[in-house]
Amino acid sequence: MISRRRLVSVSAAVAMLVVGLAGCTAADQNGETVPLPALVPVPASLEAVGSAPFALDGEVSIAGDTDAAAALSALIAARTGLRIGTDDDGTIELRIDRAAGKRESYRLAVDEASVVVTGADAAGLFYGVQTLGQLLTREGEGWLFPAVVVEDAPRFAYRGVMLDVARHFQPVETVKAYIDRASGLKLNALHLHLSDDQGWRIELSSRPKLTELASGSAVGGDPGGFFTKADYREIVEYAASRHMIVVPEIDMPGHTQAVSAAYPELVEDPVITPGMLEAVAEYGGGTPTPGEVYEGIAVGFSSLRIHDEATYDFVADVFGELAAMTPGPYLHLGGDESLGTDPDDFAEFMDRATDIVADLGKTPITWHEAGAAPGLNPDTIGQYWGYTTPTDGMDEKARSYVRNGAQLILSPADAVYLDMKYDQSTTLGLAWANGPTSVERAYSWEPSQIIDGVEEADVLGIEAPLWAETVRDLDDIDELAFPRIAAAAEAAWSPATGAHPQRTWDSFRERVGAMGPLWTSLGIRFHPSDEIPWVSE
Repeated sequence: MISRRRLVSVSAAVAMLVVGLAGCTAADQNGETVPLPALVPVPASLEAVGSAPFALDGEVSIAGDTDAAAALSALIAARTGLRIGTDDDGTIELRIDRAAGKRESYRLAVDEASVVVTGADAAGLFYGVQTLGQLLTREGEGWLFPAVVVEDAPRFAYRGVMLDVARHFQPVETVKAYIDRASGLKLNALHLHLSDDQGWRIELSSRPKLTELASGSAVGGDPGGFFTKADYREIVEYAASRHMIVVPEIDMPGHTQAVSAAYPELVEDPVITPGMLEAVAEYGGGTPTPGEVYEGIAVGFSSLRIHDEATYDFVADVFGELAAMTPGPYLHLGGDESLGTDPDDFAEFMDRATDIVADLGKTPITWHEAGAAPGLNPDTIGQYWGYTTPTDGMDEKARSYVRNGAQLILSPADAVYLDMKYDQSTTLGLAWANGPTSVERAYSWEPSQIIDGVEEADVLGIEAPLWAETVRDLDDIDELAFPRIAAAAEAAWSPATGAHPQRTWDSFRERVGAMGPLWTSLGIRFHPSDEIPWVSE
């Protein structure tokens, strides 16, 4: 019973919190100033409670929602080694109250006697569990939850990561591991880049040659691969269990050299430009050969045949089958870097292709370049990948989606492209997006200030892409993504910069530093950036 549990004084509880953050203190219910525990992304409201903490011991059990209980038990076991069971009278209560708040919101209350997490829906409860996992604090040889009240809800509805499995293929288990990592930071969309010049990665019964002839290679001649329909279903179901949707992307009309290896009649010969030759000179890989998968990393040379009706039969087959396999609302059809396609032809293709996707009952997503197409399906979401200070008219193309009555996903390359080097000494990654991207630069941007004329309501959300030119395995993914993925998660989930006292770089670097022990216990091989004051145990 509670009376037999080991008690800890309030003063000791304060001393044993994970870390006292500079500028991150608050008055408790007795008016005393106490440090706040480190949470990433920072919640909308975090209040220290004038109570002893809740101690984990042999009498603790979990009551309530079984899925959330399983998630919490796994987190506690990974972090502490303790095996916490379930019981209808458990002192940790996990519940759903549909009247409790907006979608994906939650409330978490910890005192000496109990822990109660209430989600407005199953996703909100799951996110509350993730917050509770971050609150776990070592106390000598034991563990506790500090006494706090958290009230939290997301800023943006769409909070995504993109994983490029085209340039280097990743097996199902690696994708599932990335889902675990992303969902733990309250991200809710996995965008899978399933096709590019270097390979085709999804089995389709309507077009079997795509995986038979175009899936076997990758950048640098590395081994390729593809997801069977069963693999893809497993990924979709696993993501759903972590409250993430899957957004599949088949990039077109450019980035389609791999298609030429399977259906050469659908693809134009490569267009070799001076810019492409410069990329080949810098990175190697040679120039593309008609009808063969490309193993370099240059872009902008391939194009589907725009004026051949067989091309649109192909588009309908591919997206029709993909739509049937994908329960989420979105299908991504690329549209970026189509430098080998005449601009008028590009516009004609994007107009027709987005209509094909919309007619399937899905919402099309395209990269922002497709905003130049005057007849783009009006429901199409634009994904902006220009810089935090737009260049070359990228902002105007992005604004066109808003004028159509649709929204934008923001992925500014010089802030949230996770495949950029941290600095010039970093082995992995590239540096084309305004040079390397430090952790501070990844954090220090505000979504509402990127594109003039685009208001908060015009932004569907934030996505952090990870392109795979230099990424071969999960360790590489971890090295490039962490800790910068946490900066993207905070931009997507937390209140705006200036609207919350902890939405600052100084606060973030301290809070992320406190995540080190948790991430280590979860097997995340994060980059130990010297910008971050990492906490060790």
